[in-house]
Amino acid sequence: QVQLVESGGGLVQPGGSLRLSCASSRNIFNFYAMGWYRQAPGKQRELVASITREGITNYADSVKGRFTISIVNAKNTVYLQMNSLRPEDTAVYYCNAATPGPHYWGQGTQVTVSS
Repeated sequence: QVQLVESGGGLVQPGGSLRLSCASSRNIFNFYAMGWYRQAPGKQRELVASITREGITNYADSVKGRFTISIVNAKNTVYLQMNSLRPEDTAVYYCNAATPGPHYWGQGTQVTVSS
């Protein structure tokens, strides 16, 4: 069983920054990709950013140029640096680890952007 533990969420003013972390209990080389998703109230969960084992990244159009996904292999941790945050970024953010079989999810961390 894989455990993904997210941290780093919180309340931030518009224009501010946060860095989310997701620590995996399994060596991340076991996953072909890791990603961050978010779900706002009343909306479907959506992909925010992903990174493959080879380091190829993909971003939702709404966060391009503001968010950066990265991995520190030695820590088995994936990060999401979020800059220039907007109220519409408010959501629960979930970490995802993808394998050819099951996908694994973290418990989620709340990000609230408000003045």
